[in-house]
Amino acid sequence: MNTTGNTILITGGGSGIGRGLAESFHALGNQVIVAGRRLQALDETTAANPGIKSLQLDIEHRAPIRAFAAQVIAEFPSLNVLINNAGIMRAEKLLEQQPDLADAEAIVATNLLGPIRLTAALLPHLQQQPRATIMNVSSGLAFLPMARTPTYCAAKAALHSYTLSLRAQLRNTGIEVLELIPPYVATNLMDGFSNPRAMPLGKFIAEAMEILTSQPTPQEICVENVKTLRFAAESGNFDTIFARLNG
Repeated sequence: MNTTGNTILITGGGSGIGRGLAESFHALGNQVIVAGRRLQALDETTAANPGIKSLQLDIEHRAPIRAFAAQVIAEFPSLNVLINNAGIMRAEKLLEQQPDLADAEAIVATNLLGPIRLTAALLPHLQQQPRATIMNVSSGLAFLPMARTPTYCAAKAALHSYTLSLRAQLRNTGIEVLELIPPYVATNLMDGFSNPRAMPLGKFIAEAMEILTSQPTPQEICVENVKTLRFAAESGNFDTIFARLNG
């Protein structure tokens, strides 16, 4: 990935990993647009980083995505990088779940259907750019699930699979497809901010950006802290790590 001279849209860009990526790419000389559902978070990000732009989008819902994509293209015709980062994570007790599965459906809509829908809406535009990148943000839990967040882990596993297929189908185009695989990072997702086991956000962003600026950029961006989860099956330690995580 060429990390300078781009116009980059980052969903979930008002906080956490999304904001960290936005600020890092902005510092490298890119035009960055952050999108998200919380206007206050977007305003705080743009106020702290003059030059970053923002657009409001609740990616959980299907209806606004096509109109949002058209707005982004109209306002930023040089858009050539999409980072699908927005996500929600909720604990679920499957023996006590809601009859309407509201939490599970919201998690799937936000973490899986949202990226698929936004990618589909922007793909014709990205194909017209001299070079373009789609980066999906999955999770180490896509490869080894945490049982108390079953739908989140399943949605991220599906996003990983979708990314593989997207890359294969776009291999003869000018669109590069990357996957950023975070470990447990200190963000407002679940209890990350208050848990000392979480990787500090600044450290994660710095290590991820170092990988992204390497040439050629690997298809999977894995910091050291996530490799135990990402390669649990390959290492032969899946059952041991699964038991430790879910004990």
